[in-house]
Amino acid sequence: MQQGIHAAIIMDGNGRWAQERGLPRIAGHRAGADTVRRVVKASPELDITGLTLYAFSSDNWRRPEAEVTTLMNLLSRYLRSEANELRDSGVRLSIIGRRDRLPANVIEAIEWAEMRTFSGRRLHLRVAVDYSARDAILSAAMSAAMSVKEGMSRESISQSLAPDVDLLIRTGGEQRLSDFLLWECAYAELIFTPRMWPDFDGADLRRAVEEFRRRERRFGTVPAGWVPAREVNESARWLR
Repeated sequence: MQQGIHAAIIMDGNGRWAQERGLPRIAGHRAGADTVRRVVKASPELDITGLTLYAFSSDNWRRPEAEVTTLMNLLSRYLRSEANELRDSGVRLSIIGRRDRLPANVIEAIEWAEMRTFSGRRLHLRVAVDYSARDAILSAAMSAAMSVKEGMSRESISQSLAPDVDLLIRTGGEQRLSDFLLWECAYAELIFTPRMWPDFDGADLRRAVEEFRRRERRFGTVPAGWVPAREVNESARWLR
């Protein structure tokens, strides 16, 4: 897969979107599934080759049991219904996060969809389910400590995590990371939008990418030409 933008999205606002319309929260989650289709379809045209979506955090188990059950059923249904289209569109699907606490039907759907779409090279779609960035970092560090003779390093930990994120978008108006891709977002450009996830579309994604491209990503360095030669010489004089 060619190098492009790795984007990540915290899909927030489904429940509030539904409540504002006098609908049950589950109606917002169903509408959010439609948004996933729109965003996945739009991503390759915007040079997004990696997309990670935050679908269900490890903390979300504390939600009402009925809502959790419905979310799991929606996930299983999405995987079963979308896998063939994802494959035909060149999209590879991977699920990140814990699997030991997921219902058996969801695990079966995950394994089937991942196998079905494995050959996709146009876009790598990762969906975070029962995911905690802190747990992922801990697991990666423990794995690195056991397998790397020369000891842990940034590289050895990164190998067990998702790729570094270039652009992080959070919908719904909140401005926090909520335990999502904390290591991978070390140098991500952050964009927060008040739009609820069910209202988010390809045009919103395009605007976020355009904003991302306008930003200067320096990674702690100073671009060539930013410091005049006179200032460099003056600094050297003061350090003598």
